[in-house]
Amino acid sequence: MNGKNNISIGFLTMGLFMAYGFLLIYLRDFAPDKEAWVNTYSVGKHFEARLAHVHGNLFAFLNILIGYLLIQFSDRIKHVKIISWLSLIGILMPVGILAEVYLGVPPALVLIGAIAMTSAVVWLGISFMKLKK
Repeated sequence: MNGKNNISIGFLTMGLFMAYGFLLIYLRDFAPDKEAWVNTYSVGKHFEARLAHVHGNLFAFLNILIGYLLIQFSDRIKHVKIISWLSLIGILMPVGILAEVYLGVPPALVLIGAIAMTSAVVWLGISFMKLKK
């Protein structure tokens, strides 16, 4: 089912990145070395962690929205399956940021995810532009 997976994975991803937000709150307000964390607010791992949190929730929401639209317009839009998969692959972007921060993984996942999500959004936009009443 094209679209259904985007909605379910979107909600699950959003839940995980919301939970990650609680970790960020802990690090900012309650961790033993919170002063060091606060002092690096706009640089390094702190900044990257916030980027992952924000983009994770944004890309999760985009998957929910794209999934809903694909279900509603699947009979009138071409390439639904490709758009669906590109949107799901887009989740690699925030996951890739976390992999960089915590595991030192190169930024390939970030680039793949960003390109995939941008492609899905643009492709869906063009599809709606071509949609006939």
